[in-house]
Amino acid sequence: MKKVLAVGIALCFWGAVVAQDSLRTPFWVRTKGALPFLEYGVGDDRLGGAKMTYLDSNVLLKVVDSFATDYKVQLAANVTAYIDKKSVMKLASAPPSKPWVSASILVNGDSAFDYAAIQLPEKLPYRSQQLINQANGGQAPSRIVVDIFGVASNTNWITQRSTATAIANTYYEQLSDDVLRMVIELKQPTHWGYQVYYNGNRLTVKVKRQPPALSLRKLRIAVDAGHGGSNSGATGVATGIKEKDYTLLMAKALQLQLQKAGATVIMTREKDTALSMEERVLMLKQADPHLLISIHLNSSTKDSIKGVSTYYRYIGFRPLSQAILKQMLTLGLAEFGNVGAFNFSLSGPTEYPNCLVEVAFLSNKEDEQRILDTQFHKQVAKKIVAGIKDWLREVD
Repeated sequence: MKKVLAVGIALCFWGAVVAQDSLRTPFWVRTKGALPFLEYGVGDDRLGGAKMTYLDSNVLLKVVDSFATDYKVQLAANVTAYIDKKSVMKLASAPPSKPWVSASILVNGDSAFDYAAIQLPEKLPYRSQQLINQANGGQAPSRIVVDIFGVASNTNWITQRSTATAIANTYYEQLSDDVLRMVIELKQPTHWGYQVYYNGNRLTVKVKRQPPALSLRKLRIAVDAGHGGSNSGATGVATGIKEKDYTLLMAKALQLQLQKAGATVIMTREKDTALSMEERVLMLKQADPHLLISIHLNSSTKDSIKGVSTYYRYIGFRPLSQAILKQMLTLGLAEFGNVGAFNFSLSGPTEYPNCLVEVAFLSNKEDEQRILDTQFHKQVAKKIVAGIKDWLREVD
């Protein structure tokens, strides 16, 4: 695609110039529903396609191609993504063909959160990521990076108020003609979570502050028992036990240990209830925990594979999963590993640190025997709590 000059640069895809695609006539859509998200491609596995980012509702997207269940959307001249057709509604007409430009940025805080917000002319698509800084022994500030597509900068000032106590600095970069990056530098090295959404046409990043007291007695911890109801999960290789039953037993054991330590515990389920991933995510967003632990049991086609593993999606949440794995390994379980960029639905929210714990393998006879033992459930719960405490001490 050839370059265009200053006034038209923001609209190399939003206006008259169209990226090559198989549709003769691109069209426009807006996102809808509770949890619309973009994917990098049309590839799929049991966890779904690789997610790029969740979006707010009513975000404007340009469709340039169509597949069986997905639309291909042009985010910028050189950036495309895919979205489920059920997550968008088609517009009757295209938006006005004019360059989109940004306005000012405001950084402030209220009694609970910090906010960094940039005024835009439309609800434009975006993606976010966590960045960590390993300098000074990992104690340098971390950052939240938000890329906004289809817009050129006309941000001539950034107002930063002293009411923002978690955000150290905010600045922006124009990565390309139609990609504007907003960088939020945090005062602390630990990511405690954030949410990206629109307030009118103001794209807002709501930043969670580090709790003033890093004690379990001051924290709200969500515990998720994997599967449930008609979703049984994996099955024991020798006994035929169901994953859903034993994740619930271990989740309840964890609930008890956390409550003994003084934490407020939020359970996604306390009985054999069928809950979709979307229902769990929305429930947790409403509950606003300080962190989430999800309990599962693993399975493999090879009965020799065994051991414990922990999972995270975002690099800023990895330390929690590492601390829990380290404690779990003291139970004498084999190490399956610490797995990152994991496309599990409950690992997707950016609002709070989260860790998926795959305690052991139901497909391995040795692991299965341990899973059957109620004393083992208590040991697992104690080790997860110990891992959380270790992580909190590292944060402090």
